[in-house]
Amino acid sequence: MDVQVWIEFFKQNWLVLVIALVVLLLIANLVKTVVKWGLILVIVAFVVIYSGMSLKDLGQVASTLTTQTTDAVKSEAIKMMTSEAKEAKFTRKADGTFVIKSPNLEVSGSADSDKVKVTFRDVSLGEWSRSDALNAFIQEAKRNSK
Repeated sequence: MDVQVWIEFFKQNWLVLVIALVVLLLIANLVKTVVKWGLILVIVAFVVIYSGMSLKDLGQVASTLTTQTTDAVKSEAIKMMTSEAKEAKFTRKADGTFVIKSPNLEVSGSADSDKVKVTFRDVSLGEWSRSDALNAFIQEAKRNSK
């Protein structure tokens, strides 16, 4: 998706977009039933179809946004690992797993596994392979817990 294409589209179709927005606001304020959401979806679909965007384009935009957001959160979590390593506490459980907790991060896994579960600010980021940054965080947490 090229930004210049969007700018040109908005310049050429600003009146249609403004009318659609006004109609959407009127429907949202006046109609209080399921019909309201049906009408809103029809108008949004009309604007999307009118713009010439395909479902494939929308899927690409959604995929790109998801990837960028995930990468940004992962990057922030890695920065947080570096800054909070001194505060991290390592706990080994009886079953051989471990949990490391710091103010914003929680890392859990098994000592013999290449994968660990990472939680950043109470939001699970899924399973990560152990990277240099993760291994350094684990080692620092172990030192802090002795």
